[in-house]
Amino acid sequence: MSFKAPVSDFRFLFDHVVDYRQLAETARFAEAGADVTDQILTEAGRLCSDVLAPLNRAGDLTPAKLENGVVRTSPGFAEGYRAIADGGWIGLSAAPEYGGMGLPIALNTAVNDMMSGACLSLQLCPLLTQGQIEALEHHADETLKALYLPRLTSGEWTGTMNLTEPQAGSDVGALRTRAEPLGDGTYAITGQKTYITWGDHDVAENVCHLVLARLPDAAPGTRGISLFLVPKLIPDADGRPGERNSLRVVSLEHKLGIHGSPTAVMEYDGATGWMVGKPHGGMAAMFTMMNNARLGVGAQGIGVADAAYQHALDYARERRQGRTPLGDGAIIDHADVRRMLAEMRAEIFAARAIALACGVAIDMGRATGDAPWTARAALLTPIAKAHGTDIGCEVSSRGVQVHGGMGYIEETGAAQYFRDARITPIYEGTNGIQAMDLVGRKMMDGGEEAFRLLQEIEDGAEAARTTQPKLAEAVWSAAESLRETTEWLLSQDMNERFAGAVPYLRAFARVLGAHYHLRAAIAAPDSARARLARVFVDRILPEHEGLLAQVRAGAAGLYDLSHDDLEIA
Repeated sequence: MSFKAPVSDFRFLFDHVVDYRQLAETARFAEAGADVTDQILTEAGRLCSDVLAPLNRAGDLTPAKLENGVVRTSPGFAEGYRAIADGGWIGLSAAPEYGGMGLPIALNTAVNDMMSGACLSLQLCPLLTQGQIEALEHHADETLKALYLPRLTSGEWTGTMNLTEPQAGSDVGALRTRAEPLGDGTYAITGQKTYITWGDHDVAENVCHLVLARLPDAAPGTRGISLFLVPKLIPDADGRPGERNSLRVVSLEHKLGIHGSPTAVMEYDGATGWMVGKPHGGMAAMFTMMNNARLGVGAQGIGVADAAYQHALDYARERRQGRTPLGDGAIIDHADVRRMLAEMRAEIFAARAIALACGVAIDMGRATGDAPWTARAALLTPIAKAHGTDIGCEVSSRGVQVHGGMGYIEETGAAQYFRDARITPIYEGTNGIQAMDLVGRKMMDGGEEAFRLLQEIEDGAEAARTTQPKLAEAVWSAAESLRETTEWLLSQDMNERFAGAVPYLRAFARVLGAHYHLRAAIAAPDSARARLARVFVDRILPEHEGLLAQVRAGAAGLYDLSHDDLEIA
C-alpha cells in the first residue's frame, strides 16, 4: 500500500503554527535547529514511504502467529524493524549518554506519526520501547540503566508494558500479580498479564517487560503496586542475553485490526525481576511510560487517518461515476465527495497541530523547568491522545465511505485503516478516561491552565481581526463559549463533570483546532492552508456549540434511567 509521508505538513506546522523554533533557543535542544529538523523529517519520511509502507498489507494478511512457543512475525517485519533500529529512530529523543540523540519529543512525535501511517502494526514495537526507555531514565537505578538503556536505545532489545490482567483492566488497582523478594536484590514475579503489545517476537534478541506487581506487604489498590523489569532472557555477566527466564506466551489475541502486532497473554511463573523505582511506587513509574505513550498513541491515530485519507483521495481521483457539476470527471468533483475529502484533510491538520503543540510543551517544560510549560503539557496530553485517536477512527471510516461499496471489500485496503485505527481510542487509557482526567485531575488548579490557554487563543484571534476577520471572530466567539462552560464545569461536583467530560474534551479540541487553522491562514493567507482553515471554521468548528450544550446537561438524565430502562422492552 502506497503512503506519502507528509513531511511538508510537519515543516509548515513547526515553522508557522506550534512555535517549534523556540526549542532551539534552549540549551537542551540547541542542536535541534531548522537544518537538523529538516534532515530528520526528510530521512524519516523516506524510511516510512519506501521501507515501512510496503509492509502494511502483509502484516494484515499474514498476522503474527505462535508456533511451538515461538512468536513468528509477519513477512518483512524483521527487516523493517532492523531498518528502524539501524537508523537510530528508536533513540531519537533518548538520553545521549546511553546512545540516544536527545532530540525533542515534538520531533519524535512527527516521526511516530509518519511511521504509524506507513505501518501501525510495526510502529507499535519501537513506540513501546521508547516509553520503556523514558521510564527507566527517570526511575531505574544506575546499574539497570547502564545495562538496559544502551541496548533498548539501539534497538538490540525491545520493551513492553504489563499492566492489564483478566480482572484488572482500567481498574489497575485490582491486579494480583505477586513479587516475592529473593534476598539478593531480585524478585520472583508470578501472575498473568493480558493485552501485551509485542509481548514476544523474532525481530530482536531480547524482550524486556515492565511488570506491575504486588510485594507481600502491599496495601490494597494502586498504593500497593510496584514496578519490575523482567527480561525474557536474563543478561549474563557480559550483558548478553543468557538463561531463559520463567515466563511464556500463553496465546496471541485474534484482533479486529493491527494483525501484524503480536498481542500476547503473558504468564510469569516465578520469573526473575528487578525493581524499578521505590517499593509501592510502581504507578508513578509506569505513568511516566504511559504519558509518553499517550501522546504517541494520539499520533498513531493521526498517522492512520492520513494514510486512509491519501488512499481515499487517490481512489476519488480515479473513480468515475455519474455526471458531476464539472462534467464527466472523477467522483472527487461530486460536492459530497469533495466535502468528505476536505473535512478529512482539515481534521488531520487540526489534530496533528494539537499533538505537536503538546510535544513542544513537554519539551519546553524539560528544557526550562518552568511550571507553566509542564502544566500546558499535562492539559494537552489527554486532548492529544483522545482527539487524535477519535479522528483516526472517523477519518478512516470516512475513507471507506469515499470508496463506496468497494471500501467494504477488503481487497481495496480501505477497511484495514478503519480496523487498525479502532484500537487507538481504547489502549493507553480509554478516551473516556482521558476526558475524565481532563475535567478532573487537570482541573485541580482551578482551571488556571485551561483559562491561560483560552486567553492565548482569544488574544490570537483579536490580533487576526484585520487580516482574517471572519475566521478570527468565529475562533474568538468559540473560545469565549468554551471559557464560560469551563467556569460552569468547575462549579459542579465530579460526577457532573464526568457526565459531560467526553463532549467537553471534544469541544476543547474543536476550539484548539480552529486556533491552529487560524494561525495557518495568517501565515499563508493566499494558499491552500487558508482555504482549508475556512473549511474547518465554517463546517467543523460549529460543532462545539452542541457539544457544550451536552456538557451542561449534567448527570441527572443519565441516572434517571434505571438498568431496566436500558433493556429492550
